[in-house]
Amino acid sequence: MNIPSNPATDLASQILDRENQEKQALALLLDRFISRNDQILVQKIEMGGSEAYIGSVTLEWFASRVRFASRLPLFRPKFNPDTQNIEIDAETIEEIQQRPLDWSRQAPLAQYLAARKHHKFPPVLVVINQPWVDNPKADEWGENGKAIKSAADFMPLDKDAKVGLLNVSEDVTIFALDGQHRLMGVQGLMELIQTGKLQRYKKEKKPTGAVITVDDLKEEYQVDPAYLQNLAKEKIGIEFISAIVPGESREAARRRIRSIFVHVNLMAAPLTKGQLAQLDENNGFAIIARKVAVTHPLFKDKENRNPRVNWDSATVASKATVLTTLQAMTEMSERYLGQKFPHWKPSQDKGLIPMRPDDEELEEGLAEFHKLFDNLANLPSLQRLESGEETPQLRRFSFEKDGGEGNILFRPVGQVALAQALGIVVFRKKLSLKTVFDKLRKFDTDDGFSNMEYPESLWYGVLYDPNKKRILVAGRDLATKLIVYILGGINDDLERADLRRDLAEARTFEDKAVGFNGKFVAPKEVGLPPVLN
Repeated sequence: MNIPSNPATDLASQILDRENQEKQALALLLDRFISRNDQILVQKIEMGGSEAYIGSVTLEWFASRVRFASRLPLFRPKFNPDTQNIEIDAETIEEIQQRPLDWSRQAPLAQYLAARKHHKFPPVLVVINQPWVDNPKADEWGENGKAIKSAADFMPLDKDAKVGLLNVSEDVTIFALDGQHRLMGVQGLMELIQTGKLQRYKKEKKPTGAVITVDDLKEEYQVDPAYLQNLAKEKIGIEFISAIVPGESREAARRRIRSIFVHVNLMAAPLTKGQLAQLDENNGFAIIARKVAVTHPLFKDKENRNPRVNWDSATVASKATVLTTLQAMTEMSERYLGQKFPHWKPSQDKGLIPMRPDDEELEEGLAEFHKLFDNLANLPSLQRLESGEETPQLRRFSFEKDGGEGNILFRPVGQVALAQALGIVVFRKKLSLKTVFDKLRKFDTDDGFSNMEYPESLWYGVLYDPNKKRILVAGRDLATKLIVYILGGINDDLERADLRRDLAEARTFEDKAVGFNGKFVAPKEVGLPPVLN
């Protein structure tokens, strides 16, 4: 028996079949077009009167086809091929609006791509140029010196001309306007993949230190060489703007490109070290520092109390009511916990970047750092904060306006030196935290951390410069050694002799050494302070 067909069902089936056929046909066409290296599938957009084309390219293509902005024909007479930068002089100062390339960033950026599983670079902005743009006699220029076509050769694939193919054949040149350091990093990654090694550079592209090798990455981060090879096929977003558009003179085009140049840089203000510490999810020391900064009673925000941590700046002004900075806390974390977890910070000789420690180690490190601040908070000087005193009066020197105690515990440099010394005596010398802080509380009660601007202070000439009447950041390492010494952490005779000499040198001014009694003495008579009981 024949069952009559349902016309509605047949029509729906025909429509679905036709849609599937169209999708297959479109897929075949796209495969044919986008598999070519001389064109890219893009979407056309418009903003602020400027047309642009957004697509994506492989990292390998990006590294080989895109050039640094400094190579734009406009800048060629002043181009330095060694640094890839423009030489600044009276002629170019008005033309250059781009910060110079910092080649010291290449190795860390390449490592980031190679070693971090969840790496991500934001899209880059490039300008697309054609040979005729730089030839005033080319047919593409009208009689009035204005272009009759765009340098971006776009073939639309839809009726609204919003999606299509952009010509990127070999005669087309492409320059990075925003993303030059990303380009530098990707080029470094390609060099690492292709040669197995990467040279590190100083800012001005002078070689420095040992090369980074694939074997280094394999040993430090367990990077599989096969995985490394596949990174070349990963894709990055890219936005193209035309070097010149129809009806535009070369001078007008130059002004437009330079304006974009300027604004993408102004909008991208560099992060401070404090801001970087806030955002870093891979540096274990930074992760722990910011957790303690928001959870420990000494630092966390409380009603009717001034904030205790400066989250952005690296320094603390004499009038500031904060106790420390996030950057200082990150350094304290690194110098204290680094004695227990040295593997959190890869070898500086190899120039490798840190990787996030596992969660168990982070929890252990957090507990240790929290415990450190439990003890620090109980020192007599810091206890005074709980009785209503503010940090400026404890931080300022006696000769400054409104006077102060000159206490090193309220200076980031003193905090970092103390943290490093405690890390050494607790984790390397194996002294108990209780024993150490029993000694430090007595030392603090006797004003051992205060009055650094007086010759009687251990920190005179070490953390305080009596000539310039200011803090001596350069004395931090000597301060660290002195704290280790007074806590009973130096028993070696040679090490003690070196420390005695360094302290005498720090307290010597114009061939005259200042003794702890404030009188001039021979440098060899300065001596060392007593070890704490």
